[in-house]
Amino acid sequence: MTIDVVTVFPAMVEAALAEGVIGRARQRGLIEIAVRDLRASTDDRHRTVDDVPYGGGPGMVMKPEPLFRAVESIVAERGPLDAVVLLTPQGRPFRHEEADRFSRMQRIAVICGRYEGVDERVAEALATDEISIGDFVLTGGEFAALVLIDATARLVPGVVGDAGSVDGDSFVRGLLDHPHYTRPAVFRGMAVPGTLVSGHHAEIERWRGAERVRRTLARRPDLLAEAALTSAEADALARIREESDSHEGD
Repeated sequence: MTIDVVTVFPAMVEAALAEGVIGRARQRGLIEIAVRDLRASTDDRHRTVDDVPYGGGPGMVMKPEPLFRAVESIVAERGPLDAVVLLTPQGRPFRHEEADRFSRMQRIAVICGRYEGVDERVAEALATDEISIGDFVLTGGEFAALVLIDATARLVPGVVGDAGSVDGDSFVRGLLDHPHYTRPAVFRGMAVPGTLVSGHHAEIERWRGAERVRRTLARRPDLLAEAALTSAEADALARIREESDSHEGD
């Protein structure tokens, strides 16, 4: 897949995407990411990308002309885009389902908002998706773009070496992941659960399933309404709830 990032701070984005799993995937040709300087799509000698808001008020607003030109130049080079994503606090929440959807696309562009916001005509006539990574405000969309790209690219086949580690991630089936442990078996008096060192693989899987359910119920019970539970996980959930009810009645 190809991802084009439109930003006024290309070096900030490029530095992060050159490292780690994503950097290696780019080197191997599994994904292509181009970071494009929005100022290259301006037509004045000051390379202006923002202006004062109509109606007054604080801050500056990103102008529509450079953003339209930038995306149109990407289309001219790449062909039609499957999505044009605008990062904005007004967007719908970014979840695993969105990352999975984007990872199945061939060509997407990501627009990094800045300043007080982006001219509304960009959202109305250019962007296909408005995405927010959380209920908070950043200094710019570059960090949000990196989150979106990382979550999306790791789902592209071959990017993560062990596909099983992706399939078992938190949120894939609507559950948080189970606890993880490694050597030593005892650290500062804290021991790894006995089941994990028993060598009994069926018991280990049952333990992990129950712990996924237990952790989700304790930390994100809202996820359980739509979680795709196995029969063993459903039994574990019923048992954990019964235990909780009995403790409350004591």
